[in-house]
Amino acid sequence: MYGSLAQLENDAASSDKPLWQIIMDDDAQDQGIRPQTDFNKMKSMYMAMKDSIAKYDPALQSTSGLSGGDAGRLEAAAAHGRLIAGDFITSVMGKALKVAESNACMKRIVAAPTAGSCGIVPAVLISFQERDPDTCTDDRMTEALYVAGGIGGVIARRASLSGAEGGCQAEIGSASAMAAGALTYLRGGTPHQVFNASALALKGLLGLVCDPVCGLVEVPCIKRNVIGAVNAVTSSDMAVSGIESRIPADEVIDAMKSVGRMMDGTLRETGKGGLAASETARKLSESQE
Repeated sequence: MYGSLAQLENDAASSDKPLWQIIMDDDAQDQGIRPQTDFNKMKSMYMAMKDSIAKYDPALQSTSGLSGGDAGRLEAAAAHGRLIAGDFITSVMGKALKVAESNACMKRIVAAPTAGSCGIVPAVLISFQERDPDTCTDDRMTEALYVAGGIGGVIARRASLSGAEGGCQAEIGSASAMAAGALTYLRGGTPHQVFNASALALKGLLGLVCDPVCGLVEVPCIKRNVIGAVNAVTSSDMAVSGIESRIPADEVIDAMKSVGRMMDGTLRETGKGGLAASETARKLSESQE
């Protein structure tokens, strides 16, 4: 179990194994299972992510009535040429909404790394696979998911993936870092570039508070999945361009932990601060009672 991305990068540099395999072998050893069994489990998670997007229903509404249908609205606007984002970013936005809305509507999702941030990694990876399906086989995408998982594992050990402990930076921020690293891997980036992409993504979302309206993982969580997914793409673009984070990835993770500890309790998933304390949010909360 790796406690730093620096150590993971060093091991990748001194090994004849690719980064994803180093992470897989470490995970298989930790779980006491064969690497192929571990790979099959990870692949099943990726297939579940694809299934969540394929079975999205724009007619569904969450029980609270606070979410549902937004991915359909985005796709309709794109079809009518009303969006200025390019096709790839539009795809990423739509898929992030689809997975997060499916979660709110109690459909099958994969926490990646949490339910509140479940749309980011699938949106980025599946959009990239659709862009180049011949090269990006499901096995290749599973490799990328290992890279994402390795990054998430280090964040969990050095800091936290919990909004209640570290604010939304620990959920959306971590997922964005995982997606940025995985995407950079798929684009042929070196381990150094992979972890630079993660650092750039995470530090761009430092300080993001967790302020769920009505205490539900819907508002503003679902739209934040879009922000985290697009942030991952731009961070990957910077990394493959040779742009580096001046602060190493492990230190960015440590900074996130420090910021989370300094956050007031009302901004860590209690539903008492931030947007959750706004006048409209209070009225919505009263209507749910």
